[in-house]
Amino acid sequence: MSTVSDSALDYDAIVVGGGFAGLHMLRRLHSAGFRAHLFEAGAEVGGTWYWNRYPGARCDFESFDYSYGFDEDLQQEWSWSERYPSQPEILRYLNHVADRFGLRDDITLSTRVTSATYDSGTHAWTVNAAAVGGAGESTEVTARLVVMATGALSAPRLPDVPGIDTFAGLRLQTATWPADGVDLSGKRVAVVGTGSSGAQVIPKIAAQAQQLHVLQRTAGFVVPAHNRPLTAGEQDAVKSTYRDYRDRALDAFLGVHFPLAGESAATADPAERTAAYEACWQKGGASILASYPDLLADPAANETLAEFLRGKIAETVHDPATAKRLTPQGFPVGAKRLVVETDYYPTFNRPNVELVDLGEEPLTEVTPSGVRVGDREIELDALIFATGFDALTGPLLSIDLRGSGDQRLAEAWSVGPTTYLGLAVPGFPNLLTVAGPGSPSVLSNVVRCTEENVEWIGALAEHLRAHDLTEVQATAEAARAWTEHVTEIAGMTVLTSADSWYLGANVPGKPRVFMPYAGGFPEYRRRCAEVADADYAGFALS
Repeated sequence: MSTVSDSALDYDAIVVGGGFAGLHMLRRLHSAGFRAHLFEAGAEVGGTWYWNRYPGARCDFESFDYSYGFDEDLQQEWSWSERYPSQPEILRYLNHVADRFGLRDDITLSTRVTSATYDSGTHAWTVNAAAVGGAGESTEVTARLVVMATGALSAPRLPDVPGIDTFAGLRLQTATWPADGVDLSGKRVAVVGTGSSGAQVIPKIAAQAQQLHVLQRTAGFVVPAHNRPLTAGEQDAVKSTYRDYRDRALDAFLGVHFPLAGESAATADPAERTAAYEACWQKGGASILASYPDLLADPAANETLAEFLRGKIAETVHDPATAKRLTPQGFPVGAKRLVVETDYYPTFNRPNVELVDLGEEPLTEVTPSGVRVGDREIELDALIFATGFDALTGPLLSIDLRGSGDQRLAEAWSVGPTTYLGLAVPGFPNLLTVAGPGSPSVLSNVVRCTEENVEWIGALAEHLRAHDLTEVQATAEAARAWTEHVTEIAGMTVLTSADSWYLGANVPGKPRVFMPYAGGFPEYRRRCAEVADADYAGFALS
């Protein structure tokens, strides 16, 4: 079998996506001397942080954690202003990274990759991309490797509601918010969805709108962020010990170091356990879910936290009927993503806010003048959808990816994604995925996960070059075993106890498969290192 030489190809590698993963991947390839190019659909770099510009958009991991650790000078020169970084600040940070490492000359913006086809004879990919909005010419390039850095939450979706295109007012989606912003002052507004995006945007909209109707599909567990400005002393304290700070995070289950309150919530003294939960609540953030190691493994332990959080809703929301509708029932804490918010529950004490429980009053139709819920119509000036994403697989399946024998990825994943380490797909040689299905991705600090994957892929690319190899692909056996392991580990937790987007349950017709790796970030790192140290066991290299 003959192959084309690397010099005959346009690039050694194409990177798809210009967020945290893509920018780091491009820099890593450049630093190793590879000819690499990146395509990004947005008009700026930033990935999901370019598109999600809605009021209140903010990361639910703290700034020091949700940032790169691969370059010490970068860590020292950048100062975060708040405990939890806002969308504008994250976007400034990623633009700074693109400039600092001279990446822009190898980034094509406002261009969406539409297809990629692998040629088994040449061991190379042909990648096609089109200008967003139809302006400009399409692009076709060849490359040895293609790295999908498309993000886990970058394929937004709207609910399947009759009449959704007939609404005559302003229709918005949190995931594609207008760059210039929107003034909703004095308007009648409805927000559909109360997940992370909904919980962040609802308090902001409530402060502007004449009337806000919150259309809740499922009540979720929500904890306060207690966001605040960072002091110079806090900045200096972390910067002086950044290496130790990162090392503690790498050894932590979620890729973030949270101190344990005890060995078991199930067996802890009730008063001490409640005090530990209260301390986490007052501190703010997701640390409450990591306060005891058995919270995600033992339903009885988890129920102690669920009971505590339900009590906080009753304490905060004045109207008992509204509090009851906001109270999650029937699934453990963490089975749906824990929401970190600012002023979410207090917002329902405002006189201009109505909670509509779609379990009681189903959303049956969008009309030109509003929405029909139950037996009434709510007249609106603006309708906002905070209805989430086709997570993990959606961004990959939105591209026509064809591997060996012209097999489409959509066909290979017709019953759910099969990957090896969340990094590679059997039958798709020279295609690597960052934070893909089968990796910790959304069950961890995703920046730590992307850094792990990027460095691993970079080392693999160097290994191929050093040994004059032109093809690498996961074996079917290794991918099957890993995917079974991902399923088995998830089944040992409470994470499969709800119809969540972790399982694809928010997308009609999507296979119900638990997609992220729930074995913890340190174990995942160990297994990835073990594979690399064993000359990439489970991969076929030629």
